[in-house]
Amino acid sequence: MDFKTLLTQLYPDTATSCRGFAPELTLCVTIVAMLLARMPRWGHKINACYVALIGSLIALYYAAPWTVIPRTEIFDGLLVYDPLTVYFRGVLLLFLVLFLVFTRLSGIPDREDSPDFYTLVLGGTIGMCLMASANHLLTVFLAVEMASVPSYALSGILKGRRQSSEAALKYSIYGAGTAGVMLYGISLLAGALGTCHLPTIAHELLNLTPEVLAQRQTVLMLGGLMLSVGLAFKLSAFPFHFWCPDVFEGASAEVNAFLSVASKAAALALLLRVAIGFTHAPSQPAISAPTAQAASRVHTVAYRAAAHDETADPDAEEPPLADVPRSVRRYVVGLVSLLAALTCTFGNLAAYNQTNIKRLLAYSTIAHAGYMMMPVAAAVQLSGQHPEQARAAVAAVPFYVGVYLFMNLGAFAIVAFLRNTFRSEQIADYAGLIGRSPLLVVCFATILISLIGMPPLGGFAAKFFVFSSLVDARLYLLLVIGGLNTALSLFYYLRVVKVMTIDPEPADRLPAHLSMLSPSGLYLVLLTLPVVVLGIFFDDLNEFALAAARGLFL
Repeated sequence: MDFKTLLTQLYPDTATSCRGFAPELTLCVTIVAMLLARMPRWGHKINACYVALIGSLIALYYAAPWTVIPRTEIFDGLLVYDPLTVYFRGVLLLFLVLFLVFTRLSGIPDREDSPDFYTLVLGGTIGMCLMASANHLLTVFLAVEMASVPSYALSGILKGRRQSSEAALKYSIYGAGTAGVMLYGISLLAGALGTCHLPTIAHELLNLTPEVLAQRQTVLMLGGLMLSVGLAFKLSAFPFHFWCPDVFEGASAEVNAFLSVASKAAALALLLRVAIGFTHAPSQPAISAPTAQAASRVHTVAYRAAAHDETADPDAEEPPLADVPRSVRRYVVGLVSLLAALTCTFGNLAAYNQTNIKRLLAYSTIAHAGYMMMPVAAAVQLSGQHPEQARAAVAAVPFYVGVYLFMNLGAFAIVAFLRNTFRSEQIADYAGLIGRSPLLVVCFATILISLIGMPPLGGFAAKFFVFSSLVDARLYLLLVIGGLNTALSLFYYLRVVKVMTIDPEPADRLPAHLSMLSPSGLYLVLLTLPVVVLGIFFDDLNEFALAAARGLFL
């Protein structure tokens, strides 16, 4: 018996799983190719950026939704391949392609460090793709760690800079602590429910009697709280945000863009998986019988709905599968709402007195994480009685992420190019910039105003869908908090615009100019145009987001 036959007998769905896992496998092959290219003497002549870019483009091709995607569990239910996976994986790989072009234009990393840098970037992206498709709590933990560990090294990539080393050390220490807490929470949930499989968890909660639920309530609440620690860390949500400003200030703007966009997108996809997975039970198993038998070695896959329970009364009505205990739903809604409100409020308030543009954008990232968590609470609130409105609430998250990709990548690209031009990352040194590079100021101002959520830009459409979901869910207090924070953010974003357009130019500024006809300038225009277009023509992206949301409610 050869290895292929043995593998097919143990895991009958191997071929299907590998097809659904093709983009991640492509990135793995690309990493191996970059490492092998260093072995020959002439290997130093190969630019690792181009190898990574070719591999990323191929992975993006495999990730494209060429056909209608039914929900399918792969690798014995450890991962799920559905429209939400396709959407977020596409966003992550599109960002990866744009990010690689960005690093090539900005000059970081240098030729010597580029193989290590791009290996870490691609490795972290694989972990983030796994976060978007995680269907099992152990996969959740492994995916978070696979995305986090390369990020620790990337934040310290500027080896000759003390702040960069301190940022990497602080990031890794916080990450190790939250990983331990999250893993302990997963063990509590697995012990209380007898499974780590997310759809099975919802069914187990559905079948708990009130007496048993009351007995296990403390353990379930503690386990859920500990699990949320890991998710909050990846989202830089309050109060697990402490690493974010220091890491953003110490790391390069290129790494900040990666952490700000890719890490947030993956963490939001994972938050949707966990929050909906705990509160919505699929009506049917999504894996075949042979796969379920194999999966029983890893997790419990038996669905104990009344229609399949031999001890149940055959004449009794089948219970609504989406109606998990109200206490579970209230707990998830309350926890996510509280974290969202505190996160966006703290981020906006802390951004006021920042003088470093990277620290300001770090707190901006924290605030936007809070906004993007709000529709998750709304979706959980609506999923029991109003599934269509719940889908619309879920769709607000991928739509926001799609717009956020261009806003934040554009902002950090401008910071990096200005750093190369003026050798400064202080906001005060941007004074009078409109006299030297007026089109760059227009691009930066457009992105900052979109981050506020002002019409007619993409940020306005994103926040409109978020606040609309809060109205549907009747979470009016959260709506008021979101509205007030949007008004608060006006001041520190417009302060940067005011410095660039009104304040006089410093006398000691280097005589440098960034042409918008250069490759860097054209790249900034390429990132700014979607921010404008998505504020007016947002229907197509919204349709993609709605299609992605439908996979969660089957």
